[in-house]
Formats: sequence, C-alpha cells, structure tokens
Amino acid sequence: MDKRYAALIQDDRVHGSLYTDADVFADEMDRIFRRGWVFVGHDSEIPKPGDWVTRQVGREPVIMVRDREETIRVLANRCAHRGNRLCWREAGHGNAFQCIYHGWTFGLDGSLRAVSHKAGFERDRAEMPLDRAGQVDRYRGFVFANMSGDAGPLGDHLAAGGQDLIDRLCDLSPTGNIRLSAGWIGHRVESNWKMWPESDSDGYHLDFVHASMLRAQPDNYYHDTVIGGEQANVSRAVDHGGGHVELDLRPSYARELAWLGVGRDRVGAYCDAMVARYGQERADRLLWDGPPHGFIFPNLFLGEVNVARIDPVDVGSMVHAHTVIQLEGVDDALNRRLLRQSEAALGPASFIVPDDAIIAERMQLGFQGLRPPSNGDARRGWIDLSRGLSREQRQADGTRTGHVSDEVTNRAFWQHYRHVMERRA
Repeated sequence: MDKRYAALIQDDRVHGSLYTDADVFADEMDRIFRRGWVFVGHDSEIPKPGDWVTRQVGREPVIMVRDREETIRVLANRCAHRGNRLCWREAGHGNAFQCIYHGWTFGLDGSLRAVSHKAGFERDRAEMPLDRAGQVDRYRGFVFANMSGDAGPLGDHLAAGGQDLIDRLCDLSPTGNIRLSAGWIGHRVESNWKMWPESDSDGYHLDFVHASMLRAQPDNYYHDTVIGGEQANVSRAVDHGGGHVELDLRPSYARELAWLGVGRDRVGAYCDAMVARYGQERADRLLWDGPPHGFIFPNLFLGEVNVARIDPVDVGSMVHAHTVIQLEGVDDALNRRLLRQSEAALGPASFIVPDDAIIAERMQLGFQGLRPPSNGDARRGWIDLSRGLSREQRQADGTRTGHVSDEVTNRAFWQHYRHVMERRA
C-alpha cells in the first residue's frame, strides 16, 4: 500500500505536483495504464481479417489487429528481435507484419513466422512472438486491453455505470451498433493527461471558457442544460463509481431530439426505425435522452456523439484524439449531420477542444515548480475540489450526484485514482 498518494489526494483537494512530478507519471504508466484496463479502439475500425490500426497504451505503441480467426489482438508495435517499430501508418491491411530492419515476419496473431538467413538463427521461433496484451476484451464493440494480464474481468472494471454509458450511446442506433469509421483527429496539448478527464467532465466552466461558442450558437442546447448556474437548469453531475462519471443533461432537455438540433419532421425515417427496434415508449425515451456525456476511467470520453481517447505522452504532454460516431441502420444524411456537429464542437477550428487546450496549457504552466507538500510549505500548491461537497447525495443505485456545476465528477476521478495508485503499489 503506497501511502504517498493519500497525502496528495484528499476528499476536497489535490496537490498540484501530481500534474508535474515525473515519478508520479511513471507510477501512473505502470499502475493505471499497464496494470489496468485501457480503451484501445472499436472493432468497427478493423472489420476484416488483416485490418489493423496503431495506438498507444500509456506510452507503449501497440497494434490492434483482427487476425485470420476474427480474434481481435493487441500486439506490441515493435519487433521481437531488436525493437524496431513495425507499423508507422495509423491503419492498414495485410497478411503479416514484416520488420524492415532484418526482415523478420510475424503473423497477425503475433507469432514469429519467418526469419531471414535462418541458418544462423538458433532459437525456437515459438519462443520469439511479439509481446502482446495479457487481456483483451470488448463491450458492445469497444475494445479494451490490459497489458499485464492480471486486471480481472472487464465487466468488473466497467461495472454497471460504465456499461450503462456505453449502452446509452449504442442504443441510439436502430441496430444497436455504432461505427467509428470517420477517422480520428488528434490535438497534441502541452498539459498533463489528467486535466482532460477533469475538463471533459466539468460542468462549471462553460459560461466562461466557451463564451464565444455560446454567443455564436444562441440556440445550442447547452443553454438549457449547463449554462447559468444552479437556478438555470436541473442537470446533474454523477459519480457512477470506479472513476466513471457523467454530466447528465437529460433532466434539462426542453424538447425531443435537442441533442441532434432538429425536430422529428427532419429525421422521420430514423425515428420510425427506432420505434421498430425498441417499441414506441422506449424509442421516445431514447430520442429525448440522447447520448451520454460521460467518462470511463482512465482514458475514454463519450462526448455525446463523439468518442475521444486520452493518450499520455509525458508528464507535461498528451494527445486528445476524437472521432464522431456513425449510426448503423440510418441514412447517410443523418450520419453526415453527426459529422458536421462533431467538426463544430471538437475539430481543429472548433469551439470546445481549442478553448480547453488553452486552459490546460496555462494550468500546466501554473503548476511548474511545485513540490510535494512538506512541513515547510504544506499550504502551497493545493487545488480546491470542494464545490458542492455538502449537497452531494447518494442515490438508491449507489451513485453520487450533485448539480451539474458541482465538482462531483472531479472528486470521483481523483478518489478512484487514489485507490488505484495505492492498491497497485
């Protein structure tokens, strides 16, 4: 049990050195990203045997590939011989992976298939496969990996809260399936990775950080669901447990399909398909509620119609990569609308991610020079997370809730982070 983190993470505040300490970052890469479950991608990205994409799990480069038996594998993106990176492109298709350094060839399952100039090769090829994730599992197409192989079942990690967030997203499709086929956009930001689970799930900053978006889009549904403080809306901040959190906008929607920005008359075929799939009552509920705005620990953001990965680079740098969902069973026009919404919200010239990136980089600069608290400076460098603590409520289903502007979600992230960092020491 590592007690250092209990001193740095309290119920209502955390210490700023957690964002800048290289030793903390090294612990995170081991305890969270190597020994825990991490979101890697979606099975729709590799629909055919031989399809692959390259990703990062923590700082380790990996290949997510569908092999000949349709099994999805997560393999180290480095040759088992001398460590040369095998795949440099973001995605591809092939029957094998061949290293350009010495010509070693590996199967889609990671096994060593061929060695050049084999007369001098004295090992058994079975002893030289690519390193691979110890556990790989899927939930409704979302692929997760655990590199160490001892994280326990994925179902335990997601639990009811994480599964519910994914379910609510996938159930917006008349087939129950989504695709992540529109391509990813990555924003490299000079900030610690933990600022993004905080920012993506923070309902307190929109009035200020995203004021330009609100002026440009006076009919944006955020005016009803997040903006204006305690008296303006009844949206909730929710702690689902396990570090999974949500800004629950559903109670404040003023109209059906507010999240899509249209009425039923514009997407009648979609609404009819939803009724055919789910029945009238449930379809009406899904069309009103829309997609979740939630975060699944440690790196998966479900940003309504967007999916984002939080990829750490080093202690002061990360990549926020996002893509838009595409619904199966709908016409192309609806999916194009989702794409246009995503471009306006999260793209390079959008309102939201560039604003949040500036704040994150300025926070990172503000934390420079901080050291863990000691007797001489025990009051320096603390970050307050107390907003709404006294009015936080535990619900019958075990969740904790508060007003959408309260720091319920940030406290939930840090409390689970503390638990993981102490337990996996």
